[in-house]
Amino acid sequence: MAELLLKYAVAGRSTHELGEIADDFIYANSALAAFREAGFPASICTSVNDEVVHGIPGDYVLQEGDILSLDMGLSTGGYYSDMAVTVGIGQISGTAANLIDVTEKSLMKGIDAFRQGNRLSDISHAISSFVEANGFSVVRQFTGHGIGTSLHEEPQILNFGPPSKGPVLKNGMVFAIEPMVNEGSWEVYITENKWTAKTKDGLLSAHFEHTVALIDGKPKILTE
Repeated sequence: MAELLLKYAVAGRSTHELGEIADDFIYANSALAAFREAGFPASICTSVNDEVVHGIPGDYVLQEGDILSLDMGLSTGGYYSDMAVTVGIGQISGTAANLIDVTEKSLMKGIDAFRQGNRLSDISHAISSFVEANGFSVVRQFTGHGIGTSLHEEPQILNFGPPSKGPVLKNGMVFAIEPMVNEGSWEVYITENKWTAKTKDGLLSAHFEHTVALIDGKPKILTE
């Protein structure tokens, strides 16, 4: 679904249209929209520029230079997936491109730390240490999570913190790992719609996520 939506994520298209495209794809494939099941008012989140997460598809028309985070969750056969990607709309600034690149790489750093024998916070530390070394900040109010027969399961997976803390990682665990990274301060606030989070300083935010299983001691990305 991500590939399909990215094809239509262009200047001149509204976020509402992207939501409709997602709906058509989900139901045509006999799946369920996990976010709607969880009470969100749409099947995907469309977060633009300073919107961190939970942007609701609506009348906003994408503009050249925007960045757009698409967050998607599906359910089929009783199991859930959760994934996110951030993309630039047309020509974007160097800062925006760097933010997107660092956020995606921080996800891969976190995934690489998801190995048998490591501890939960090794994922958190791998993400935050890379992000902060590149001059950006990790959002602290939202976390990754376990996932399986429910969209959100224990444990919460912080995107910051010291290494070597928390439960030991074991084969069979399945996590949704999802760094949210801000251009400026890590602080965010919830808007009047009671869903969408924005950066407090009005600067850009990016978000990447994969559902990942720990198999034979190593991470396997299920939403690739």
